[in-house]
Amino acid sequence: MTINRVGSMGSLFFTSKPVMDFASAKASDENLFKHYFKGMLEKGIYLAPSAYEASFVSLAHDETVIDKTIGAAEQVFKSL
Repeated sequence: MTINRVGSMGSLFFTSKPVMDFASAKASDENLFKHYFKGMLEKGIYLAPSAYEASFVSLAHDETVIDKTIGAAEQVFKSL
């Protein structure tokens, strides 16, 4: 996977290649993203449902929330 990030905004793409534009984003594995999204949702982590949307971290996300999200992502990644 690759992560594109600017400040507190980021996007995760299931591809080994750089994502520079919509064409390269579209070449990522959307099916794998769907499984990732579903797995995170089952663990109580609500992400943007599209592989082309960004996620944001804000002051509302304290260390407990961030740790929970990281732990959930580790579990989901192992299951993919």
